[in-house]
Amino acid sequence: MKKVLYVDMDNVLTDFPAAIARLPRDVVAAYERKLDEVPGIFADMLPMPHAVESFLDLAERFDTYILSTAPWENPSAWTDKLHWVKRHLGEAGYKRLILTHHKNLNRGDFLVDDRTKNGAGEFAGEHILFGSEKFPDWPAVAGYLRDRDT
Repeated sequence: MKKVLYVDMDNVLTDFPAAIARLPRDVVAAYERKLDEVPGIFADMLPMPHAVESFLDLAERFDTYILSTAPWENPSAWTDKLHWVKRHLGEAGYKRLILTHHKNLNRGDFLVDDRTKNGAGEFAGEHILFGSEKFPDWPAVAGYLRDRDT
């Protein structure tokens, strides 16, 4: 039986700061301190470097899901995230997107997330803190997980 792996989207699979940098200044000013509420922001995000190929590789080794939080005040985020998964992950992401504000309620072996918010810090499996010194990028995360896929 394969181990269960959850992967967060924002700042893990997708490059949120790069999406913000591409927004017009007036939009950034209008949504100051709530940039995740910009309509459509999640649809056009670029993947983080090596994210897609790492996810596809790991999806062959693990029972892999995308575990993400969508802003409550941005209803387009829910659909945008689904479209992003379809466009970038294809079959490997098919019916594998879980949107929740309580990541700790999901059972699994690993969670790759850049934060401890929304239940990530209480996840019962191993929390792999993306962007940390030990796991600064996808090559580090994928290498670590490849050694644990048995």
